[in-house]
Amino acid sequence: MRIFNYAWVCIVALLISSCNKKEEKMNFEVFETSASGNSLTKITEFKASDSLVNITLKPEETLQTISGFGGAFTESSAYLLNKLSKKNRDTILKAYFAKDGARYSLTRTHMNSCDFSLSNYSYTPVEGDKNLEHFTIEEDKDDLIPMIKDALAVSEDGFNIFASPWTAAPWMKDNNKWVGGKLLPEYYDTWALFFSKYIEAYKSEGIDIWGFTVENEPHGNGNNWESMHFSPKEMTDFVEFHLGPKLEADGYGDKIILGYDQNREGLKEWVDEMYRDEASSKYFDGTAIHWYESTYDYFPEALQYAHNKAPDKYLIETEGCIDSQVPVWKDDAWYWKKEATDWGYDWREPEKKYLHPKYAPVNRYARDIIGCLNNWVDGWVDWNMVLDRQGGPNWFENWCVAPVIVDPDNDEVYFTPLYYTMAHFSKYIRPSAKVIMHNNSDESLMATAAKNPDGSIVVVLFNETETPKTINLSLHENTLDFAIDAKAIQTIVIPN
Repeated sequence: MRIFNYAWVCIVALLISSCNKKEEKMNFEVFETSASGNSLTKITEFKASDSLVNITLKPEETLQTISGFGGAFTESSAYLLNKLSKKNRDTILKAYFAKDGARYSLTRTHMNSCDFSLSNYSYTPVEGDKNLEHFTIEEDKDDLIPMIKDALAVSEDGFNIFASPWTAAPWMKDNNKWVGGKLLPEYYDTWALFFSKYIEAYKSEGIDIWGFTVENEPHGNGNNWESMHFSPKEMTDFVEFHLGPKLEADGYGDKIILGYDQNREGLKEWVDEMYRDEASSKYFDGTAIHWYESTYDYFPEALQYAHNKAPDKYLIETEGCIDSQVPVWKDDAWYWKKEATDWGYDWREPEKKYLHPKYAPVNRYARDIIGCLNNWVDGWVDWNMVLDRQGGPNWFENWCVAPVIVDPDNDEVYFTPLYYTMAHFSKYIRPSAKVIMHNNSDESLMATAAKNPDGSIVVVLFNETETPKTINLSLHENTLDFAIDAKAIQTIVIPN
């Protein structure tokens, strides 16, 4: 009898142990940002709804490798940080880069001035200086470089920085102006040297540059602020015969070169030229894209085409923001309502105006990032990290919205819902994560999923509808049951 009892106890103990192990595998955390008031809030209690969504994860079917998420260092953002108290300045930098913040991992900055600068300036102020003997980044040393260095000090994981020029100095261009025009052929080698000089100058400041986009918005920007035009062939020739060889010769052949760097319409024409043959493809490491073509369409067909043209290259969204819009101050509800307008709402040609209806800013961010991740994009970079209540400073008065808005006169900071929307991705999906396949039974609920290098799996959901949804999520033999609120974005973290 004692033997029987002992055996029975052992069987029960094994069953309990087995159950505990299974329960351990099913641990998960849910973080939600919603129109109802959550801001990356950890959710532990869920209300069931009549709308059931079944999601099945397939971690063994991997897609692209994530390069990162983040925002841009601009002179405007850096200038504003320097006008705040040290406490608020540090709060913002930690919110973006610290381990308990958004953990930005991929960032951008501008070479020479851009519209989000205080004025027009160039690192090459001396006309005719073909050898760039007077090259200087002195203009960046008051605001921009200190912001980058302080962000690097805050970040435990570090982050990559790529730089983008809006224009060469006017003396290198055929129209001798900051706006519009083309780079004169006689300065192609000088302009390639400019990139090499920039790497050296920033390295001397303790900042390592990961790579470049060749030109911000090579189609121009309506000739409103700093710009320089390239056709696909002109940019490809510049990279193949000048920039790529120059960086290689100077020992910077490992620096990333991203071509294009504008909206997704016309993407086919650009990648066809960039990757026209082995010689041109050698120097392009990937393609950069923006989102301003539409407030709701993320152009999956164009993204698929770009990936298929160069499946082993980067495909990175390098700029997106709520454009041509003055920020709304301390009113979270506005960011969830379809009240924002952009440049296309007023100025787009009639046959394409349908791409620019009124929209909700959170929806635009969440929809585009998830849509990009589900169509081979491996990195997503926001525009300005910090702007003021006017949506600047911007020398052209091209007002925009940033995730963090400040009032420097009163030393106030407002973390908009856009900050939390970005953090749903950047904080939890880490560099070198692999996007994984999934099945989703509800087309009205957007979903994407990735497996991190540490083995954890992250799922991001976006419920744009007015209806809460119950989620049944399957991973191998495990099932997780939870719910997402109406008008909400949610990150689910399943530890390894």
